[in-house]
Amino acid sequence: MGFGKGTGRDHLMELRAPEATLKAFKAYEAVRHRLPKAPRQGTAEQAAGLLALADRFDAFVLDGFGVLNVGEAPIPGAVEVVTALQAMGKTVIVLTNAAGYPKRLLMQRYSRLGFQFDPANVVSSREVMLAALAGHPRHKWGAMAATKFGLEELEAHDITFLGDDPAAYETVDAFILFGSSEWTAERQVLIERALKDRPRPVLVGNPDIVAPIEGGMSWEPGHFAHNMADASGVEPEFFGKPFKAAFDAVLDRIPATVDRDCVAMVGDTLQTDVLGGLAAGIGAILVTDHGFFAQADFEKGMELAGISPDYVIPSP
Repeated sequence: MGFGKGTGRDHLMELRAPEATLKAFKAYEAVRHRLPKAPRQGTAEQAAGLLALADRFDAFVLDGFGVLNVGEAPIPGAVEVVTALQAMGKTVIVLTNAAGYPKRLLMQRYSRLGFQFDPANVVSSREVMLAALAGHPRHKWGAMAATKFGLEELEAHDITFLGDDPAAYETVDAFILFGSSEWTAERQVLIERALKDRPRPVLVGNPDIVAPIEGGMSWEPGHFAHNMADASGVEPEFFGKPFKAAFDAVLDRIPATVDRDCVAMVGDTLQTDVLGGLAAGIGAILVTDHGFFAQADFEKGMELAGISPDYVIPSP
């Protein structure tokens, strides 16, 4: 399946772009039956960047990876564009599927990259999922997560980090997927076997199948969650783009004076950012020169996926 070997490597693609992009695209298309349906299609009008669309939209919802940064580097010009939009009085909100990071570290990252965001205007799928946990029974959760972050923001919950001990998979009441940086093929076998033996809820904080990194892409929790579902028949509950809960959380933070038609989702991925924006009833803008389509044919991608944004821009 293109995995590396050993703990902490199975989340990385061995392939590099454009081969990795094609493989990731096919992976998204294979699970379209689990994704929202788009009520309409955009016209994919070309624009120079977000500042060229400032007269069209009053609120911009920005993806993180592929729009603001790729890995630990900001996208050239992104800081300046965001700063200019904020100075115009536009509402600028980040909506990221980076569920593996506690909010404190996420804010530190954006600050380090040069962005100035109010914490209220940074929404992660981790936040969305944690808010939803209040409505779930008080399970003992088995977590796919990076142990280096400890239990920050998870103190109110009974959490067991999933490692190489099969007993942990057998005894927990439900599973919760934050981040896959420490996940391995062996652990995937354990969780699939546990779900087959005793079906239990699976909550997915990061629905992404891949994420862009320097030089290629990484497998994300969504990839492993869909494999779990295919192997066990247990359908996960997803939080984050392109699913409704994430967009509801963002739209609740946009001033009531802003019309829905004047809100746009900006992202680099058709099946998460663009599809999610269209499904939420807002505009959709595809960034093509960074992230998912950096070394791939986005027009062919739109044709194959049957997903078309309202606007296409090369860079923020």
